[in-house]
Amino acid sequence: MLTREQFERHEVTLLAPYAARACESRGRQIATPEDPYRTIFQRDRDRIIHSSAFRRLEYKTQVFVNHEGDYYRTRLTHSLEVAQISRAICRSLQLNEDLAETIALSHDLGHTPFGHAGEEAMHALMADCNGFEHNHQSYRVVTLLEQRYPDYTGLNLSFEVLEGIVKHAGEYDAPRGIPDFDYQGYPSLESQIVNLADEIAYTNHDLDDGLQSGMLTYDLLDHVSLWQTCYEDVGREFPTAIPKVIRHQVVRRLIKQCIEDMLRETERRLNAHAIQTVADVRERGDQIAAFSAPFSAELTALKQFLFEHLYRHYRVVRMAEKAKRTIEDLFYAFQNNARMLPREFYERIVADQQKERHICDYIAGMTDRFAFDEHRRLFDPHAKV
Repeated sequence: MLTREQFERHEVTLLAPYAARACESRGRQIATPEDPYRTIFQRDRDRIIHSSAFRRLEYKTQVFVNHEGDYYRTRLTHSLEVAQISRAICRSLQLNEDLAETIALSHDLGHTPFGHAGEEAMHALMADCNGFEHNHQSYRVVTLLEQRYPDYTGLNLSFEVLEGIVKHAGEYDAPRGIPDFDYQGYPSLESQIVNLADEIAYTNHDLDDGLQSGMLTYDLLDHVSLWQTCYEDVGREFPTAIPKVIRHQVVRRLIKQCIEDMLRETERRLNAHAIQTVADVRERGDQIAAFSAPFSAELTALKQFLFEHLYRHYRVVRMAEKAKRTIEDLFYAFQNNARMLPREFYERIVADQQKERHICDYIAGMTDRFAFDEHRRLFDPHAKV
């Protein structure tokens, strides 16, 4: 039977010197007794998985609103895919898989319903209250909104996990500093890996879902070199395969290419920047985890294709507009009469007078389905309240 101390010794032996180690964690804001069998990062992962916000990701959308079909990705399946890719990359680079997995599972906890359309609507509604940004909201979820312990609010996660949430950055993420979490330096390599794993997952799986939906076709992808190369390879290897199998095999190879290129380029940058310790990462570890320039250009072309042909597809635009109107209607209704909010949210408004922020918390925590149901309860005269 392995104890926490044995896990920690294994990390010292097996991980690279620049990897985050549980035994060297800066700990939690509120000190708690150590678990006898789990490291601090393993324990944080379990806290995330058992949180209410994590369960709600099952019914929060990626691109397609939840009721469009049960085979499309949701925030939950996306988070699991990011965690799997992150672990695979960290294992090869001898980084801390447990830390990366925990950051990956928590990185989308603050998303509104209806994906980026919902986030854009909420940001506009909160313009006079410092806006809305889902990484900040994820931090708010794990430090304040989750209520599971008698002695404190939030999940009391380790510093390294909170840092990964706060400094999660990508094409659609541009977090600014959080006043009560002001730490200088570049994030851990594990955190950087999660950023790229997120990009790998959503790019390839949006492509997969787009083809599944019929909004994208193989013919449209003829001029996307990254896709076409893999598509031709699959066609030669499996000439009699049905279209569904071809699609899965191409996407599988695309993910593999992304991971392998990132591994090679990250190793090159580790050597070029002479990264030897965690301190080196903090001091000069800017974008150590990265794709090579040629591959990044090809990946950008694929993402541009998705932007033009999927994210701007009239069906997706219609869903986005419906989502924005739903969130706007809910926000203005609660702003006009906060007594319509559930008791716990109304009591928070009475306590600190931050009405818009607490309304934002309530709506951001909704699933797609619950948001539509709440809208119907408030605006359909025949619906039960």
